[in-house]
Amino acid sequence: MSDEKNVPQYDAVVVGGGITGIYQVHLLEEAGHTVLGIEAGDDVGGTWYWNRYPGCRLDTESYAYGYFAMKGIIPEWNWEERFASQPEVLRYVNRAADAMDVRRLFRFKTTVVAAHYSDADGIWSITLSGGEVVTCRFFISATGPLSATRMPDIAGIETYQGESFHSSRWPTDSEGHPVNVDFSGKKVGVIGTGATGVQIIPIAAETAAELFVFQRTPNWCTPLGNEKISDREMDLLRNSYPTTLEYVKSTDTAFPYHRDPRKGTDVSAEERQALFAKLYDQPGYGIWLSGFRDLLVSAESNKYLADFVADKIRQRVKDPVTAEKLIPTDHPFGSKRVPMETNYYETYNKDNVHLVDIREAPIQEITPRGIRTSDGEYDLDVIIFATGFNAVTGALDRIDIRGKNGLPLKEAWADGPVTFLGLQSKGFPNFFTLVGPHNGSTFCNVGVCGALQGEWVTRMISYMKARGLTRSEPSEKAQDSWTEEVYRDFSRTLLAEANAWWVKVVEKPDGSIERRSLVHVGGGPAYRQRSEQVAYHDYNGFELS
Repeated sequence: MSDEKNVPQYDAVVVGGGITGIYQVHLLEEAGHTVLGIEAGDDVGGTWYWNRYPGCRLDTESYAYGYFAMKGIIPEWNWEERFASQPEVLRYVNRAADAMDVRRLFRFKTTVVAAHYSDADGIWSITLSGGEVVTCRFFISATGPLSATRMPDIAGIETYQGESFHSSRWPTDSEGHPVNVDFSGKKVGVIGTGATGVQIIPIAAETAAELFVFQRTPNWCTPLGNEKISDREMDLLRNSYPTTLEYVKSTDTAFPYHRDPRKGTDVSAEERQALFAKLYDQPGYGIWLSGFRDLLVSAESNKYLADFVADKIRQRVKDPVTAEKLIPTDHPFGSKRVPMETNYYETYNKDNVHLVDIREAPIQEITPRGIRTSDGEYDLDVIIFATGFNAVTGALDRIDIRGKNGLPLKEAWADGPVTFLGLQSKGFPNFFTLVGPHNGSTFCNVGVCGALQGEWVTRMISYMKARGLTRSEPSEKAQDSWTEEVYRDFSRTLLAEANAWWVKVVEKPDGSIERRSLVHVGGGPAYRQRSEQVAYHDYNGFELS
């Protein structure tokens, strides 16, 4: 008989209750594994639970984001808008959790403090925020790429006496519903003009007496083009779900777009302008993902589109000085995720909206009354920090994860993540990172790609269990080869020229800087083909024992 001390309480512990986490828990239980889910929030939802700021919504078509993992409830669900709002997405995720009956498998209001691997028995010990320790064979993170909030390092931030909050921690009432913060008659400051800031700013401007936007780096923003979905359209969408799924699985990023097969450098100026104008007026990411195929590898082709979008900004913003400040000069178009906006640029035409360029006049401190820059002080009643996240690895960095011989994950990844398929790292057996660094879900439509990855991991764990295998970690050769491939492919694109959230900046002992990709840019189909080849050949590249 087995020594009970060497038998873990669970086959798997999954950290994260977002769309990927709840599906992974469901799949594992359905396959006959014992599983525990851990979630910091009061309920499921992940990013859609935490981000409740006004204007928060999908930048992915609703029907291409939320249906794949929750197959059973799709025929009964009607999306209200082409790009669903946060409340609608959260209702959907809750409905999915009901259909999969996963809440009973989760510990809510709980975080993972530490996860330590035992070399002797191949078991992970997971320390929870209440002090309890649970044990498992497989430790799976589904913490999401954008979940670890990042507050700016500004002197005096703790002295501010007005209302202030990070955009992902919007004030809520006792029942967890977002508070309708009334900006009427108030002076409001928003720090940050990334995707979140671009959604908040137009709505805050509607009621604020004065709105001050503190911008460090402008982004290339294009129209979202949201609209209601009629009952007839929803019926047509529902009937075409199988086709839609197969189509998005065939695209590089699992969005419903394919690139134009031509190069921008090979067509006439008239043809380029015609395509740009068509894509700019279409809803969603078409302008980024349906453009010429050399957009992200040719500086010349990229500049054609960047110049087109810059001219659109100049047309939409009345003040020429403000318009120029809103046009990026430090990164190519699409080398950062393109914020999708609704009347964002028109907002700067309002008398109560003021753009503060903190490259010209940096923020020096936050005072009890507001924000002081190098050219003056702004008295504010509310400060909203739309300052983003410590992306991809940030949530894992906050957990004391230690692998074989007590090796800390932060130490192993100090010079950038090293993985095989973006799923496991040598020295950390049975630790899977869903939608993590270097895998096929992070630079992708997470609703689809995260689900496909969860299915693959479930098959691997079931394969091991059926054969009496209890330990898996990548070989050093497979890990080195994959990591080198990820970095090499990334370096060949214009993505490498931007300080996007998917880049980790590593400062070397000699003071030099290296920029490491946190994402795999080879495309979803190629990633899945590679993963299936690995699985077919008995998980070649993983050392199973």
